[in-house]
Amino acid sequence: MKTTITVWDLPLRLFHWLLVFAVIGAYFTGKFGGNLTDWHDRLGGFIFGLLVFRLIWGFVGTTHARFSNFIPNVSKLTTYIKGNWQGVGHNPAGALAVIALLSTLLFLVVTGLFANDDIAFEGAWFHLISKELSDKLSGWHSLAFNVLLGLVILHLSALIFYQVVKKTNLVLPMLTGKKQLPDNFASSSIIPITTSHFIFTLLAATFIVWGVWHI
Repeated sequence: MKTTITVWDLPLRLFHWLLVFAVIGAYFTGKFGGNLTDWHDRLGGFIFGLLVFRLIWGFVGTTHARFSNFIPNVSKLTTYIKGNWQGVGHNPAGALAVIALLSTLLFLVVTGLFANDDIAFEGAWFHLISKELSDKLSGWHSLAFNVLLGLVILHLSALIFYQVVKKTNLVLPMLTGKKQLPDNFASSSIIPITTSHFIFTLLAATFIVWGVWHI
């Protein structure tokens, strides 16, 4: 028997889709430049805010949003490789992908703070370092985007693989938050969402981004 339960909470789903659109927007505003450079900077700040929100939510959010629930250890990875892993949230490979994506995006944001394009764009922290170092970080910023692009391609490939080969739709649960699971998994203890935790996380992320962009 299977039961439908909520696995991905609303804040986590909003983070996911807002991040998707923000990254797409940041790519195009960075690529075409010109009058769009201001928007590239704004979207960078927005992405940073989303990342800070996700990092905090990884400690105070619901069960399957918490890092303690899905960050894999050697035992879990070994079990997954052998094809014996069973669980509700991210599988070990998916968890590693999440960590890689978040780390790369954070690196992009940090290097973007110091970057410049020699024309119209200067990151919020450009004035804190030398032009030579800024140029180096600008190069790393561009390189990190190529890494991000590779990770996104791997992510999309995994979604297609699960849909075509395993007949498992991983996109729908990230829209609805719900999964159909065997009763023994569905009955597991779930840490519920709390309004106070959400408000705290949102305010903390907003305050941190404002502080970083106004140093």
